[in-house]
Amino acid sequence: MTASAPLVAVCQFAPTASRESNRARIAGLIADAAARGARVIVLPEYSSFFVDPMDDSLAANAEPVGGEFVQALQSLASEHGAVIVAGMVETADAGRVHNTLVAVSDAGVQAVYRKQHLYDAFGQTESDWIQAGELGQASVFDVDGIRFGMMTCYDLRFPEVARTLVDAGADALIVPAEWVRGPLKEHHWSTLLTARAIESTAYVIAADHPAPIGVGLSQVIDPQGVAVAGVSAGEGIALASVDPGLIARTREANPVLRLRRYAVVPQH
Repeated sequence: MTASAPLVAVCQFAPTASRESNRARIAGLIADAAARGARVIVLPEYSSFFVDPMDDSLAANAEPVGGEFVQALQSLASEHGAVIVAGMVETADAGRVHNTLVAVSDAGVQAVYRKQHLYDAFGQTESDWIQAGELGQASVFDVDGIRFGMMTCYDLRFPEVARTLVDAGADALIVPAEWVRGPLKEHHWSTLLTARAIESTAYVIAADHPAPIGVGLSQVIDPQGVAVAGVSAGEGIALASVDPGLIARTREANPVLRLRRYAVVPQH
């Protein structure tokens, strides 16, 4: 069966400490993106709940996968005929939480990813509040013949995460983020997104928080490293097609996936 070229959307918005307000904002963004034809709609990291700086309210507002946040996403997926990817604060152990991504369709949860590399850098310590996900099977799901893989924000600085996804057959890498602003951080964000696309010969679909906390610059990058759609610093939506023909042509011309000579071995 020949794959189609599904339209994907990145939705850049600023989640708050109100779960109800976040769900309402998400509903509006999804309706807008779906009305433009999006089949896969990507929202940022911490879409269910966010507070800066992090504190005990994270645990107080965490939910299980399958709780009201995911139920709301499933209802929206059913209403709009789309697969929705969003970051959420998931209940974990000992007063901490997981920084979790869920991919949700009308049939329920299609994939779950718990952030593995926590943001203990640039003067911040996400690990004070977040429990890292276990290393294991790559989190992937399929839409219209395209395989999508999920990773989160700081994972972008570790190319092995992208490598495990493409080794699992991913054609496109989804990167919800809260990429914190700082010196050269916009440059790091765009450079690393482009590098992951080029080295993986895969699309990269990245949704960030807007300024002033995030850098914004949500974007879709094609397998040759070209940004084909994007948002600037404020809230907004960008859409682009994931073209299986371009993926195939890029991988035929530059067969890095089958020429690689090193295996990735997780360190437990």
